[in-house]
Amino acid sequence: MTDSSRPLPEWAQQATLGIFVHWGPYSVPAWAEPTGAWGAIDPEIWFAHNAYAEWYANTMRIEGSPAARHQAEAHAGQPYDRFLDEWAPDQFDPDDWASLFRAVGADYVIPTTKHHDGIALWEAPRSGGRNTVARGPRRDLLSPLADAIRRAGMRLGVYYSGGLDWSFTDLPPIQSQDDVETIRPTDAAYARYATDHVRDLIDRFRPSIIWNDIDWPDAGKHDGSLDELIRHYRDVVPDGIVNDRWGTDLWDYRTSEYAHDVGNEGGSGWEHTRGLGFSFGHNRVEDEALTLSPRELARLYADVVSRGGRLLLNVGPDASGRIPDVQRRTLEGAAEWLSAIKPLTSSRRMLTADEAASVAAGDAWVRGWVSGDRLIAVVGTAETAARVTEARPDAVVVRLPE
Repeated sequence: MTDSSRPLPEWAQQATLGIFVHWGPYSVPAWAEPTGAWGAIDPEIWFAHNAYAEWYANTMRIEGSPAARHQAEAHAGQPYDRFLDEWAPDQFDPDDWASLFRAVGADYVIPTTKHHDGIALWEAPRSGGRNTVARGPRRDLLSPLADAIRRAGMRLGVYYSGGLDWSFTDLPPIQSQDDVETIRPTDAAYARYATDHVRDLIDRFRPSIIWNDIDWPDAGKHDGSLDELIRHYRDVVPDGIVNDRWGTDLWDYRTSEYAHDVGNEGGSGWEHTRGLGFSFGHNRVEDEALTLSPRELARLYADVVSRGGRLLLNVGPDASGRIPDVQRRTLEGAAEWLSAIKPLTSSRRMLTADEAASVAAGDAWVRGWVSGDRLIAVVGTAETAARVTEARPDAVVVRLPE
């Protein structure tokens, strides 16, 4: 279903920064073993030692895992759904979130609508009690955030876990990469369920991005309902785009995640996503030492932009609705730098080999691109800035924040 004659819309070509928001009942326990970055850890080790707090409902069920021990010791082994009932987002201020994301220079924001635990953050059709309107928060959490995002001048996307839903089937926990492919709902009933959810998201919110995760139920690929769903999306949101995680040849752009699928980072228009720490969902274990500093965030952003991509940076609010101080420190610390460099990313293109050679400064860290007719060089130190300016006095040289 890839339409190679359909280029990315202008807004997506110009965008360089998105904010991902992972928020759900997993934000109540807010715990994961901070083993490292996805893609850098042996998959056979990863799943029992999963650094993603949003995978807690799976990891806590793996016998002998640190999460299983934590669940027994900290929560008396209670069932995962108890966290939904305990979830009280009494400090949720969507306008505050949107103001912070706008200050950082975000072009778009993608909140989770239903993660792998199957709990929807809006009154999703046929979801029964597995949504935040029926239980726990007792409110639609998605609509006020969508409104705040748009009021602040950013585009809205939606994340939906089409590939996994641990509430829909009684399957064992995922313990390997192979399990991701085999221990997932694939039948017609789940395909209808997921299709109804995403169609409702399209009709209610008209999102600029549909960010599906893991895969799509096989029955929906085979019976034509996925094709019909995407046709409906194209009709409702003509300049909307979809990512590449449908388990079929359907995508407008490619994605990578931490150190995983970095082979997708080629050409232009791709998107690299990661959290401020090792997790997407809030992990109370992650302190400043395990969280990107403002300088590290700026360096990551410049690297992604220089190679033709967009950065989708995740924020994981705590259960109350507060953005944790350790994450806010990084975002606020990088905001001035990021917002100042954003005008220098319009109509960008990657450097040619000769242009790259002209701003190289030995072993020093330098990243660059061309914006309009200006060569932009991002450097780490004053010494490197001086060397690049001497070699290319016409370049706009920008230093990373200290």
